[in-house]
Amino acid sequence: MKISVIGCGYLGAVHAACMAELGHEVIGIDVDAAKIALLAEGHPPFFEPGLPELLLSASASGRLRFSTDVAQIAEARVHFVAVGTPQLEGSNAADLRFVDAAIESLLPHLKPGDLVVGKSTVPVGTAARLVGLVESTGASLAWNPEFLREGFAVKDTLAPDRLVYGIAPGDVTAEALLDGVYASALAAGSPKVVTDFATAELVKVSANAFLATKISFINAMAEVAEATGADVTQLADAIGYDARIGRRFLNAGLGFGGGCLPKDIRAFMARAEELGVDQALSFLSEVDGINMRRRERMVDLAREVVGGDVAGKRIAVLGLAFKPDSDDVRDSPALDVALRLTELGADVVATDPQALETTRRRAPQLVTVASAQEAATGADAVLLLTEWREFRELDPVALASLARVPAIVDGRNCLDPVQWREAGWTYRALGRP
Repeated sequence: MKISVIGCGYLGAVHAACMAELGHEVIGIDVDAAKIALLAEGHPPFFEPGLPELLLSASASGRLRFSTDVAQIAEARVHFVAVGTPQLEGSNAADLRFVDAAIESLLPHLKPGDLVVGKSTVPVGTAARLVGLVESTGASLAWNPEFLREGFAVKDTLAPDRLVYGIAPGDVTAEALLDGVYASALAAGSPKVVTDFATAELVKVSANAFLATKISFINAMAEVAEATGADVTQLADAIGYDARIGRRFLNAGLGFGGGCLPKDIRAFMARAEELGVDQALSFLSEVDGINMRRRERMVDLAREVVGGDVAGKRIAVLGLAFKPDSDDVRDSPALDVALRLTELGADVVATDPQALETTRRRAPQLVTVASAQEAATGADAVLLLTEWREFRELDPVALASLARVPAIVDGRNCLDPVQWREAGWTYRALGRP
């Protein structure tokens, strides 16, 4: 099939490359000429495992190309809108300027029988607001939410764990076209849910709200564990055996961040208030609050291990991305903690396997180095804030020989306390005695 993808940021670039990998002819469109040039050369402007190889192979096949000229979508029949919906400045609501601009740019080029497919995460009611504009051209509108995990985005696109189609009642053409796009995933057994616009829009934000709630629940238990001397990691293991609960996303620690979960749950609350059902989602305010408190607690633990005052202390920060296998530092708990300590007068030296460049752009005042060993040299405390494999597999004996004071705060509960204590470290963690 001939497909266009409007917006070639994280979501759009991955989607375009994967659609070409599946055999479709794809044109990716973005207003950022520098981004388009990088993608055309096979260099994504962000880190995502497997994507550079996919871009190169898809471009070499002739099935994938990129442009800033939206008129080049004319031959495509299916048009994916994959632009960002950041948090609106001064509000919890989502900023829909980019979605609206993408739709407006498409309208002059749509033909009867075309299908516009929204993939951006939007407040419920957005598709209903836009459908008239799209249908005025003779085209149809569908909403097909994305469920990408940073670090696993290629796999999640090529082999999705479910496909959701939000379409107008009786629009069999839209369903058939989407079935054609996702033929390989459907043949491999990916479940398909065909529903209305509003339900499709709610699926993504509901899933994110549930995951955020589960993470904040175990972090709330970590607060109780610290007050009682219990071990939140063992607590999570025990309750995780209950099939109704499950162990996934019950890892207590520094909490969630990134460009999706925090802004999506805030936008969900804002939209609920507009709809007059804000009480139904009032619990999400506490979910957000618990998440932010973990950062404050991490700073408190850093204070404790250096004797009460971080001013003038050299603190090594291991991890800046909001999660491993990503260079994304948007709303990163790790970066937030590093900056808070810097503001308190600490001599912070930070490192990350992939997020050094994104950190330098967002927080140029932060001192960054290339390795954990360099960061830990002469440190009064080491803080592990992103659970990269390189950090989880550090040799505690070797690292102890570099630090001035062997004290570590495990912000992700990913290290073996016994092993580190036996190597001479003072070991502290969130929610553990």
